[in-house]
Amino acid sequence: MNRSCTWRLIWKMASHIVGYPRMGPKRELKFALESFWDGKSTAEDLEKVATDLRASIWKQMADAGIKYIPSNTFSYYDQVLDTTAMLGAVPERYSWTGGEIGFDTYFSMARGNATVPAMEMTKWFDTNYHFIVPELGPNTKFSYSSHKAVNEYKEAKALGVDTVPVFIGPVSYLLLSKPAKGVEKGFPLLSLLSSILPVYKEVIAELKAAGASWIQFDEPTLALDLDAHKLAAFSAAYTELESALSGLNVLVETYFADVPAESFKTLTSLSSVTAYGFDLVRGTQTVELIKSGFPAGKYLFAGVVDGRNIWADDLAASLSTLQALEAVVGKDKLVVSTSCSLMHTAVDLVNETKLDSEIKSWLAFAAQKVVEVDALAKALAGQKDEAYFAANAAAQASRRSSPRVTNEEVQKAAAALKGSDHRRATNVSARLDAQQKKLNLPVLPTTTIGSFPQTVELRRVRREYKAKKISEEEYVSAIKEEISKVVKLQEELDIDVLVHGEPERNDMVEYFGEQLSGFAFTANGWVQSYGSRCVKPPIIYGDVSRPNPMTVFWSKTAQSMTSRPMKGMLTGPVTILNWSFVRNDQPRFETCYQIALAIKKEVEDLEAAGIQVIQIDEAALREGLPLRKAEHAFYLDWAVHSFRITNCEIKDTTQIHTHMCYSNFNDIIHSIINMDADVITIENSRSDEKLLSVFREGVKYGAGIGPGVYDIHSPRIPSTEEIADRINKMLAVLDTNILWVNPDCGLKTRKYTEVKPALTNMVSAAKLIRTQLASAK
Repeated sequence: MNRSCTWRLIWKMASHIVGYPRMGPKRELKFALESFWDGKSTAEDLEKVATDLRASIWKQMADAGIKYIPSNTFSYYDQVLDTTAMLGAVPERYSWTGGEIGFDTYFSMARGNATVPAMEMTKWFDTNYHFIVPELGPNTKFSYSSHKAVNEYKEAKALGVDTVPVFIGPVSYLLLSKPAKGVEKGFPLLSLLSSILPVYKEVIAELKAAGASWIQFDEPTLALDLDAHKLAAFSAAYTELESALSGLNVLVETYFADVPAESFKTLTSLSSVTAYGFDLVRGTQTVELIKSGFPAGKYLFAGVVDGRNIWADDLAASLSTLQALEAVVGKDKLVVSTSCSLMHTAVDLVNETKLDSEIKSWLAFAAQKVVEVDALAKALAGQKDEAYFAANAAAQASRRSSPRVTNEEVQKAAAALKGSDHRRATNVSARLDAQQKKLNLPVLPTTTIGSFPQTVELRRVRREYKAKKISEEEYVSAIKEEISKVVKLQEELDIDVLVHGEPERNDMVEYFGEQLSGFAFTANGWVQSYGSRCVKPPIIYGDVSRPNPMTVFWSKTAQSMTSRPMKGMLTGPVTILNWSFVRNDQPRFETCYQIALAIKKEVEDLEAAGIQVIQIDEAALREGLPLRKAEHAFYLDWAVHSFRITNCEIKDTTQIHTHMCYSNFNDIIHSIINMDADVITIENSRSDEKLLSVFREGVKYGAGIGPGVYDIHSPRIPSTEEIADRINKMLAVLDTNILWVNPDCGLKTRKYTEVKPALTNMVSAAKLIRTQLASAK
């Protein structure tokens, strides 16, 4: 009797969470960080908020019955930057002299400071999270310089919670790094493995001494296409760590895609590793690899609960997957887990008091997913909560049959798209000639990307209008006044193609989603994008259509205030898709085509209203690229096609711009050309002009292009000379007649005290180079 009772207790708890959101249910960390950066609060104030958040997260998981609770997944900015700090891999420009890395050095690396720029930021695999890219070289000195992981383990232990400390694994850390400035481009980053492992060993020794029994290494690069040399690095690293790890249970966690067969083989033959974690939501074929050969005696952490979406898990389907896996790995070796860290989903559905109750019943945020993981673990152990499973099944059935999900007219229109590739009738050089005759722009025309600073006052106006505290008339008047200010400022600065500043918009995706059918919105569904910046992705639950024009009134209003061209500003279909929580009951491309048709109507209405330049932002096109090369062509085909659908029927004289943010574009440059936009503005400054190398290597680009001349994600103001130098670097590889001058991204997150001098210097630099070009002629 006793034995079976113990048995039940053991199995009740075979549950694990890969990671958890760190911003807090009401973005507490965001506000604490920004207050600290603005000098309004102390380091102690910031640490207090962080300590309280960590404690509440650990307690929540412990109360839910989770056995393997992560620590060290909290971060003040980014988990890769935390690893850089742990390794003491601080680039020389930050003048760090050694010792424990404090907030000054840490935040300078993340955000730059008055004298030096920030480190590069890029997308974390195919998510909308950004990480800080380590800059390494043969002379990088590594030393154990941040005791964060050990401190957090002890902190949790003092609260009575034994956690699993989580690290970015050593091989993924190096594969995600880049050669530092001045280091040979082809420098073999993996050659630094033997230099960083001693630091990992020191941390492991401290954790063992503190009483840790499990440790988790996230090695997400195992889901990429890796060659034999890179795979060998995993074997070498974990063999080298073997003696340091003895006495510890070691989990290597992978996520975001199927693990290729060769990588699976390498991973599962690491003798120092006790457990393997797989994403079984995006990695459905990994299930087959597990069934065809999983090492005896090892644990399988089965990621069946989706960490990247907000849909309630189909518990019956997950339980059946788990039961099939249990037959392969054994009852005592199966742990129920999330597919990846829950940091990519919203925090807690409890805070959604205004969400439609039917739609709410279809959802699960991070806090609810913790409960789902525990419920599945209990069900596997023979303690199924029948009422909970029945409610889940009812919600799944209601979502499948709800009439609000399906719109036949939309489905027919999207199905009819399949026969054409939707290109504009004339080639881009002929269109640019026709546009120039109409727009009459100078050489090196200047513009900005769209948004202007969103002041406290502006946010107050929007908030009060939403809460019905001010009338529509008062709201429209306040927004018109703001647009007028932004237009006047741009005219004073002598910018050539203007924007209205987007004062009416809360977010570049949410603003459109609120006006499209098939979308739902949350009050607190925030997800971290980078640092303190959070986004609130809309939820696409049904077929998408556009009942009414969305931006025409404001664009027309702005154009009436100036004789200069005013850009109409839209978010493109692929970005709306990639920055939303997307329905998982039909292929993503079908949803994307529906959004493209809605945006197409808006583009045509803007043109009819006299807007001659229309920007369709595809900031997130690159980040949707699947992790495996074999899947790239299919994705790029439908993504680029969706963009072309939006503007395939407009006049040659209407200039179509698109904008793309942080990402490595070099591998998709031919798809970018294939989008057939008239002008593309693109992130460039923070990645050290990596983008320009593609043109140096001979790619011919005939459309207009504006590689960003300064980084708007940093408060630093670049000088005229610095910007002029950047423009000259661009002119070395791009023709004068196609180059545009613009910042990297929208200016929404900056202050006017930063924006005015930066744009002044940008326009001065463009004029300086124009003068030089004219005299050279």
